[in-house]
Amino acid sequence: MIVGLNQELAERFDIHIKDQSLLDEAFTQASYVNEHPNQGLKFYERIEFLGDAVMQLVVSNYIYRRYPQMPQGRLTRLRAAMVNENSFASFARECHFDQYIRLGKGEEKAQARQRDSLLCDIFESFIGALYLDQGLDAVVKFVTQVVFPKLDEGRFDEFFDHKTELQELVQQNGAVAIDYRLEDEQGPDNDLAFKVAVYVNDQLLGEGTGHSKKHAEQNAARHALENLKA
Repeated sequence: MIVGLNQELAERFDIHIKDQSLLDEAFTQASYVNEHPNQGLKFYERIEFLGDAVMQLVVSNYIYRRYPQMPQGRLTRLRAAMVNENSFASFARECHFDQYIRLGKGEEKAQARQRDSLLCDIFESFIGALYLDQGLDAVVKFVTQVVFPKLDEGRFDEFFDHKTELQELVQQNGAVAIDYRLEDEQGPDNDLAFKVAVYVNDQLLGEGTGHSKKHAEQNAARHALENLKA
């Protein structure tokens, strides 16, 4: 049993693993197995293979349903941004998975637990273990807590043009005046935060913040779209 992992999963994500061997396997690198040949240990690669496929399915299903007007090409690019080494390594760090990986002494000295490629593998292997232990619904619940909120936080905004989408929506029945107004800016010069409001025919529809005016405008447009669709 990996000390502390079960408690953190329970406290942060309400996950209670039934088959501990799956979790142990998911967080064990081959170097650790090689240094403990008599313990009959397994390392994560097979479960990682499964976890990768499960994440492809869960993310594909979510963005397909959330963005019903998004064409196939943009869906593919968005999924590729969400399901890749950099993203998974980031999610693994946010979940503190780097603290629980079992490594051989050489890999530990080489600071392998901070390597993006390894953290990506561990995140996928955890998904595979969770799927085997509790099924697809448990994976969806976890990913909904950890991954999908990043869409709302703007991490993948380069794949969206909320301003154009808002313009097309409100101009369906004729021309209207769309105005993005800078309401506030705060913070030091090297870390300014901008607040922007979007008005349509002088009616406030949404507000957004960002570390650039462009990002703040996109967030304001996204907020306006959410309000209109609600």
